[in-house]
Amino acid sequence: MSETHATSAPVFPPGRYGRRRAAGRRRPVLAALLAVAAVAVSGLVAFRLYQQYGHPDYDAEVITYTGITDSRIRIDFRVTVPAGGAAVCTVRARARDGGVVGLAEVPVAAAPGARKVATRYELATTARPFIGEVLRCRAA
Repeated sequence: MSETHATSAPVFPPGRYGRRRAAGRRRPVLAALLAVAAVAVSGLVAFRLYQQYGHPDYDAEVITYTGITDSRIRIDFRVTVPAGGAAVCTVRARARDGGVVGLAEVPVAAAPGARKVATRYELATTARPFIGEVLRCRAA
């Protein structure tokens, strides 16, 4: 019978199980750097998307889209702007299959003191539209 001591490390035959790794602190540092890089990239993506699609002072909602023909659609929408401000809204029309068949930038001006502006725009299309949308509004 052989004795084993709880305090000694196991002894393996040399070359049998490959090279053993040395204890090191590389992994935690690498993981921390990757985490910092992921947070930075996420922040940049969020900032870019906010610039492109979101601005709390400019909000639009489609009231209705009517007058659909093979080459036109009439879009009625309401825009919230800062008091007396102006905006530029991007409107688009899509076909039943989801393809974009019309796109335009529409200037919207509010009366002095008004925050909500109702606007009607007739959008020319390249094919029969299925839906009219307001993608976003931004400062003019």
